[in-house]
Amino acid sequence: MAQKINIEEFIQMSKDIPVIDVRSPKEFETGRIPGAFNIPIFTDEERAIVGITYKQKNRDEAILKGLEIVGQKLRSFADTSRKLAKDNKLLVHCWRGGMRSESMAWLFETIGIKTYLLTGGYKGFRKYGKSQLSASKNIIILGGLTGSGKTETLLKIKEKGEQVVDLEGIAHHKGSVFGALGQEQQSTNEQFENNLIYEWFSLDISKPIWLEDESHSIGSNWIPNELFSLMRTAHTIKMELDKTIRVKRLVNEYAGFDAQHLENCILRIGKKLGGQNVKQALESLKNGQLDAVADITLNYYDKSYGFGLNSRVKNSVYPVKLESDDPKKNAEILIDFARKNII
Repeated sequence: MAQKINIEEFIQMSKDIPVIDVRSPKEFETGRIPGAFNIPIFTDEERAIVGITYKQKNRDEAILKGLEIVGQKLRSFADTSRKLAKDNKLLVHCWRGGMRSESMAWLFETIGIKTYLLTGGYKGFRKYGKSQLSASKNIIILGGLTGSGKTETLLKIKEKGEQVVDLEGIAHHKGSVFGALGQEQQSTNEQFENNLIYEWFSLDISKPIWLEDESHSIGSNWIPNELFSLMRTAHTIKMELDKTIRVKRLVNEYAGFDAQHLENCILRIGKKLGGQNVKQALESLKNGQLDAVADITLNYYDKSYGFGLNSRVKNSVYPVKLESDDPKKNAEILIDFARKNII
């Protein structure tokens, strides 16, 4: 008989034992536990058939219909599970730890695979994960106007041993209208949350966790409310660099992209930039004057960021003047400042 385990045990064991998700392909595609393999008991169409049978007839008839469908697949399930098992062990879950995962666990045990069943299933994983996000005690937000090099500085802070979560890296988006350039395609929002949750599990939530200042959305992904509410009230260290330094960084970051892509991005914020600014930005882009383009767009982003900063809790923002675009050196300065003033 499969052994039932709680979410904490499951997370620890998943580092060494493969995870089998037996939900339908569509469920799996929408969101899954990172690293899980999908062995769906039912296809999307078969799951719908069983559900209709349950609604139109009764539970017993639905079970019989399910057995009729699954019976032909048992050998395939067995062969696949043997290939995926490590040290003859597997972790199994479905939506909430019900009949689907219990049935598959029975099969795995029958063919000699030691099987562990996640109590509460995928639903329990997400509920527990979000509770961990909201339970974090000490979050430090790294802020600063566009072009300050926040992300690169944040990664240098991580290299120096601090706990860091790169939200933009997980989202595959840099946050602004230009943020999708050069990035992988974004995942579903549910999967973004799962990836964030899984990374969060590796942290000590009683100790400081550094995050970049973000709006609620990062491209098409949204930061879970449980975390975002904490981010908005957390201590924020604001990197302050001269605008000329920031313009130079933006030119270096985006100079390699096709001019048409940059033009499309400018047009997307056209209403917010204003007609005259859009015209000047497009003319500058056409003439290869990327520094002028960056300068114009920064006027909008600086104003927008200032509005967001003013909505934070009073006395929670700590400006730190920095002299150069040197992420390694700036990381050292910011860590020292945090230890003296926040941690």
